[in-house]
Parts: sequence; C-alpha cells; structure tokens
Amino acid sequence: MKKTHQYHFLDFVAYALMILCFPLNPLVFLNAIKPQPNNILTVFGFIFWTIGMIFVVYPFFYLKIMGNVPKGKSYVHTEKLVTTGLYSIIRHVQYTGGILSIFIATPLLYPHPIFVILGIPGIYLTYLGMKREDSLMVEKFGEEYREYMKKVPAMNLFLGIFNKFRKDK
Repeated sequence: MKKTHQYHFLDFVAYALMILCFPLNPLVFLNAIKPQPNNILTVFGFIFWTIGMIFVVYPFFYLKIMGNVPKGKSYVHTEKLVTTGLYSIIRHVQYTGGILSIFIATPLLYPHPIFVILGIPGIYLTYLGMKREDSLMVEKFGEEYREYMKKVPAMNLFLGIFNKFRKDK
C-alpha cells in the first residue's frame, strides 16, 4: 500500500472513530448502548469537552489572524509560523482538542467500555496524524519549525504550561 493511500485509510479510520466516540453520540442516542451515568465523571467529561472544543475551534480564528493567511483562504493556509497564544504552550492545539473533546470526554460522559476500547486506537491515530503534521510543517517552514519543536511540546499540556510558566518568570 502506498504511503499516501495508507494515510487516507488511517484518516478514514480515525474519522470513523471520532464519529463513534463523539459526545453527541449516535450509539447512545439510538439506544444501541446504555451507559450508566456517574455524576462526577459527567462533570469531568464536560470540563474535558469544553477545553477540547475551545482548542478545536481556536485555530480557525487565531491562525487566520496571526498566520498571514491569504484573503479568502482557510486557516490551514498560513504563510507564517505561529508560535504565540496556545501555540506557545503546545504545537498541535487542534489535535489535542480532538483527543480531549472526543476520546477522553466521551467515556466520562457516557461510562461504557466500548468508548474506552474505541478511544485507544482513536488517540493513537490522532497521534500519527500529529506526527505527519510535524513532517509537513518541517517541509513548509524548515529550520524555524525544527527549533519550535525543540521548545514547545507537541500535545503535552502539562509540560507546555510548566515551560511557559518557567520561561515567563
């Protein structure tokens, strides 16, 4: 299988897992799965979902504003490497948001083993997408991105916040 076809297949699988694990879950709404509610897990689920969705939506606006995106183009067409805002804490804001809002929030909102089972490969495929994105960004921005990779963790929020706090002091 060619590498690009392999990526398309893995992307398809990742998107299918995202749909199956999305918090507005088709499996739950169609009564195919009846999770047992747990109030404390539900609270944490909403917290992870909220933070994750902020991270998912953030790049739509921030990259468009800060990345010198040509008029009429999508936020993914940045012409300038953005290393400020949330991008000074983690490199892959949207991937992190997807993991938080889908693969971590859903098993908390709907406690059922199937969401943990589906979430594990979902997180792994998202991680592979992030690694591929790093390669594409190195191609696009070269040494500037390599230096950015050395300074800012890919998705580790705790390390990113710690580094940011330490650097700001």
